[in-house]
Amino acid sequence: MILSPGFIDLHCHLRDPGFEHKETVQSGSAAAAAGGFTTVCAMPNTSPVIDNTGSLKILQQAISEDALIRVLPIAAITKGQQGQALVDFQGLLKQGVVAFSDDGNTLEDDHLMSQALLYSKEFSFPIISHAESTKFTTNGQMNAGPLSFALGLEGRPSFAEEIVVARDISLASHIGGHLHIAHVSSLGAVELIRTAKNKGVHVTSEVTPHHVTLTERAVCHDLTTGSISKDFIPNIYNANAKVAPPLRSPKDVAALIDAVEDETIDVFATDHAPHSYEDKNTTFQSAAFGISALETALSSLLLLVSQNKISLKTVIKKLTQDPAKILNVPLGTLSTGSIADIAVFNPDQSWRVSPESLYSKGKNTPWLGKTMLGKVVLTIANGEIVYQKK
Repeated sequence: MILSPGFIDLHCHLRDPGFEHKETVQSGSAAAAAGGFTTVCAMPNTSPVIDNTGSLKILQQAISEDALIRVLPIAAITKGQQGQALVDFQGLLKQGVVAFSDDGNTLEDDHLMSQALLYSKEFSFPIISHAESTKFTTNGQMNAGPLSFALGLEGRPSFAEEIVVARDISLASHIGGHLHIAHVSSLGAVELIRTAKNKGVHVTSEVTPHHVTLTERAVCHDLTTGSISKDFIPNIYNANAKVAPPLRSPKDVAALIDAVEDETIDVFATDHAPHSYEDKNTTFQSAAFGISALETALSSLLLLVSQNKISLKTVIKKLTQDPAKILNVPLGTLSTGSIADIAVFNPDQSWRVSPESLYSKGKNTPWLGKTMLGKVVLTIANGEIVYQKK
């Protein structure tokens, strides 16, 4: 067994309030506990959007009543996530918000992004950027390239991400503040972030387990990470692999792994995005974007460890110590006197990913039906057992 600090997820969607058919604080926190997570940060794209103290109190009430683990709220950058007017940053911070993001929507307005970074500089909190220019992603279904062309699906090009990353880094370099790039997916974005860090820009970033373990071929139910061979024959489309930003090419995946190893990318974050059966069991074009990831995060990352692409030490560090640093919270450690947030896992235990094995209401994972190695057997949050494998 491996005993680790409890995992910390900077980026998940609990869908509560407003979309309780997809997930709730209770079901989402149970899924998190089963995945070894003792702290998760909940994104604000709920109904109502977490953009004022009133909607924040609704979420916090659900957290106080139903959460099995620590749930930290992230609020929107703009009111209603509409990209037109900034929220009351100071008021929301006083009520317990830890970061701000319009995740799911890109903040296209350059001036508003610059103003948000000014507030970030003043009050020391992360501005989390969903970097995908909508000018190039409207109607896009998967990574733009030869495979999307062959499948007849409109693509979402990697430069759509890189354009926004470049803009945000430029603003942060002049204004200051703490810029955090969510779900980095492309080689070009990695290079921009690496250059900015070398220049001293306060930018951090995250990558999801699915973006470092799967390529665009997962859309065709192919979960290998090799290059596309001439005899590759696509199967029926897999809507559970439809995500934004999309799963990309083997070159992008390799660049992301290298970026994790050299500290260009700071943390792993799940971007857990649960959906109902109806959301995904439809045409690929109509299916919702998102992957349910809290319970498969560790197993998929251990796949990289088994392939000698990344070390176990790095996996644990980027699930614990490093996200705690970004949030500036006294978590992610097993040091004497620290809060008892603990995950115990067996890296060699196999388990089958099935709807019955998942605590999340969202069964939308490309790993569905697959056997994975590495299972959390015990999770302790704040000194209390919140999950124990039966």
